Amino acid sequence: MSSSITGAVKPDLQELPQIAERMSFIYLERCLVSRQDSAITVTDERGTVHVPAASLGVLLLGPGTNITHRAVELIGDTGTSLVWVGERGVRYYAHGRPLTHSSRLLVAQAALVSNKRTRLAVARDMYSMRFPNEDVSVLTMQQLRGREGSRIRSVYKAASKESGVAWNGREYNPDDYTASDKINMALSAAHACLYGLAHSVIVALGCSPGLGFIHTGHERSFVYDIADLYKAEITIPIAFLVAATNPEDVGSATRHAVRDAISDGQILQRAVRDIKSLLLRDTEDDIEEQDGLLEDLLFLWDEKSDSVGSGVLYSTDSDQYMSANADMVLQAGYGLIQE
Repeated sequence: MSSSITGAVKPDLQELPQIAERMSFIYLERCLVSRQDSAITVTDERGTVHVPAASLGVLLLGPGTNITHRAVELIGDTGTSLVWVGERGVRYYAHGRPLTHSSRLLVAQAALVSNKRTRLAVARDMYSMRFPNEDVSVLTMQQLRGREGSRIRSVYKAASKESGVAWNGREYNPDDYTASDKINMALSAAHACLYGLAHSVIVALGCSPGLGFIHTGHERSFVYDIADLYKAEITIPIAFLVAATNPEDVGSATRHAVRDAISDGQILQRAVRDIKSLLLRDTEDDIEEQDGLLEDLLFLWDEKSDSVGSGVLYSTDSDQYMSANADMVLQAGYGLIQE
C-alpha cells in the first residue's frame, strides 16, 4: 500500500511566470534530479543545489542523468520544458509538455503552413527579420535561399576576422562530436543550446515543432526556422570567441558562454513575440495579449460558428444545448439523443 505524498499545491496556469520571464536553460549530466517542495534538487558528488522549477524555461538532461517521478511531476505542473539530449547537449531525444492549454497558435500555424501563398508570406517575413531595411516581399524561395547563403558567408567571414580563428567551412559529424575542429565543435554546441531554447518557447506556446515554413520534413522543422533568426547575432559570434580561447572542454565553455549571453531573458521575450507576430500575422492586440495563451479552454468545432461549448449534451434536432451537470438533464439529453 502506498501512502499519500504531501507537498506543494499544484499552481494555476495564471500563477506561473510567462515563458518570456524565465531563465533560459540549465544543462545537467551525471547527477540525480529530484524534488523538494516547489524546487527541483540536483545532486552529484559535489553536493545538492535547489532550483525553483517555475523559473526555468528549459531543463536539458544529458547522459548519466537520473530523474524522479516527483521531479517530473513538478516540472510538468510548472510548464518547464524538459528535453533529453545527448553528450554535451548536441543531440535531441525527447521533450515534455507545453505551458499553455490553448491551441490558438497551433491552429493558426497549421492553417498558414497548409497554404502555399500564406506559407511563402511567413517565410518571407522570417527572412525579412534577417535582412533589416531590405524588401523581400517579391523574392522567391530560391532567391531568398541564395540571399541567406551570402549573408551567412559574410557572418562567418566577419567572425573569423574578429576572433582570429581560421574558417574553412561548416563540417561536422552528427554521430561524432569530437571529429570536428574546435570552431565546428563550438558551433555545434552553441546551436544545440539555441535549438533547445527555441524548442522550449515553441512548445510552451502550444505550437508544433514539426510544422516549419522554411524547413520541412523533420520533427523539429519549426525549431530550426526560429533558431535561424538568431544564429548570426548570438551563437556564431560566441562560437568563434570561445574557439579563440582554445578551452580544454569546448562544449562546456560554449554552453556557459551562450547561457551568459542570453541570461537577461531578452532572447526569450523576442522569440515569444516573433512567433506570435509570424503566426498571428501582426494583429497587435493578439500579439500583446499574454493571458489568452494560458487559459484552459476546450471547445467543439462547428462549421457555421467556428466553435461551440464542450461539456454539454446537444439534441439531434436543435442547436440548443443543456448543462451536463445534473442527473435529470443527463437523462433528458439521453432521451433526445435516442429519438
